[in-house]
Amino acid sequence: MDNIKITINDKEFYVKRKTTLAEIGNEFQSNYHHPILIAKVNNTLKELNYEITKPKNIEFLDLTSREGNKIHVNALIFILVVSIKELYGAKYDIRVQHSIDKGLYIETNFEITEKRLNDIKEKMNKIIAEERPITKLNVDRLEARDYFSKIGDKAKVNILKYTTNTYITLYKLGEYYDYFYTKMPINTKQVPEFDLTYLQNNGLVLRFPTVYINNQIKDYENHPNMFRVFNECHAWGELMHIKNAADLNALVSTGKVEELIRISETKQSNELLQLAEKIYNNKDLKIVLLAGPSSSGKTTTSKKLCMFLRSFGVNPAVISMDDYFVEREETPLNEEGKPDYECLEAVDLKLFDNQIEKILKGEEVVTPTYNFLTGNKEYNNKIKLGNSDVLVIEGIHCLNDKLTERIPKEQKYKIYISALTVLNMDAFNRISTTDTRLIRRIVRDNQFRGYTAQNTISTWNNVNLGEEKNIFPFQEEADSIFNTSLIYELGVLRNEAIPLLEKITKDEKEYAEAQRLIEILRYFEPISKDIVPSHSLLKEFLGGGDFKG
Repeated sequence: MDNIKITINDKEFYVKRKTTLAEIGNEFQSNYHHPILIAKVNNTLKELNYEITKPKNIEFLDLTSREGNKIHVNALIFILVVSIKELYGAKYDIRVQHSIDKGLYIETNFEITEKRLNDIKEKMNKIIAEERPITKLNVDRLEARDYFSKIGDKAKVNILKYTTNTYITLYKLGEYYDYFYTKMPINTKQVPEFDLTYLQNNGLVLRFPTVYINNQIKDYENHPNMFRVFNECHAWGELMHIKNAADLNALVSTGKVEELIRISETKQSNELLQLAEKIYNNKDLKIVLLAGPSSSGKTTTSKKLCMFLRSFGVNPAVISMDDYFVEREETPLNEEGKPDYECLEAVDLKLFDNQIEKILKGEEVVTPTYNFLTGNKEYNNKIKLGNSDVLVIEGIHCLNDKLTERIPKEQKYKIYISALTVLNMDAFNRISTTDTRLIRRIVRDNQFRGYTAQNTISTWNNVNLGEEKNIFPFQEEADSIFNTSLIYELGVLRNEAIPLLEKITKDEKEYAEAQRLIEILRYFEPISKDIVPSHSLLKEFLGGGDFKG
């Protein structure tokens, strides 16, 4: 049979047998603003040199998709690495540290200047313009380990100990091979959009388009507070001799992980205790405002913070912004005509302002609890602050000054909470904070809400869009940033998350994302949830903790 039926965007087409996705994609490229990078074939990601031999449903992806964006970024990292090595030599290298301001902060093992950075950028553009192929190879795992051992990449040598696959996939660009946890474009011409920003003599930012800024490259803005927290976390990881997943696995396999868990939990609790002490010592403060993206552990953090404040003799009263939603029929609609619970206008600001003003005057106020079944507020909680007490408010808009614009700045203390992940797979492959939060949410949603992993993944993009609009723009305005990430947590979450992700079938469009998360989690040695302390923030997602929601 010479002609094969394919379906693209619900329309049927016929192509010759063994036609590649690249050849088909050329016919549809005009429908995309950015180069097509990859395709979903029956919900499974396939590189563009894949040949069609049977009827298939095809969806082409560029960098505006979640999958395409990760592939675009990894390809740029590969091109950056090869550019540096071709310019200066094989021993010159980079380490991808963390995301920052719609880009990646990267450190080099050699000194760079702005002139050198421009040379690297010019070399990257040249490699892209040359349309060099990125070749996929299936290699014996032991041979791959030998290769990475010869070039001195100990992290990859060690992480490959923890896969049972006989063969692994490497990608070749020029004379260099590497291993990534995503698919890759088949040609460098598919990733022409990037920029580099010089930060310091061994630090730069790789910037690229994202869906959150109209698929454009954002001008870099410095974020000193976020940088400081990330640097402190990296420094602590090095102090514990844990820079990557393989280092953590080594502790698990030698039976030493319980001590790491105790140290990690003590460190996090001490940081929160110090934060409580700082609040206690500021006698002008009347309100503590906590905000952070989904699955950051806000519930446990706020409850622990209140416990520590009580140890100083402060009696905190707690308010959740979720209890101040307008009545359901008054909820604003988003562009799709659906209720927008993320926007500030979804909050009954008049009631909120009125009650906060009375609470700060020392009056007793009956505050609402929002009934999510009926979509109405119910009034049954009494709050009255003493002279030395504080009001703790938790919600996505708490860092936005519009929420509390009538309250003097000196009376407010803002805390940004997030699971800022610093444990990477290796020098080039990082584990994003967003992935950590998604894995946490998959486990929690199943445990407490009965949602499937497919349900959680299907709504994740909308959750991220709300965060980009209502939380992230205000994070640098926080007085403190509290990192809720625990260096060992993915070893625990893998046991809970993988069985849930494996239930997503090839018939569901979330299948490709589920497989990507499974591949990452399988590189972590399992850690039993039974050795996680009951006071741990991680119990907010696992269940059975001291600080129930």
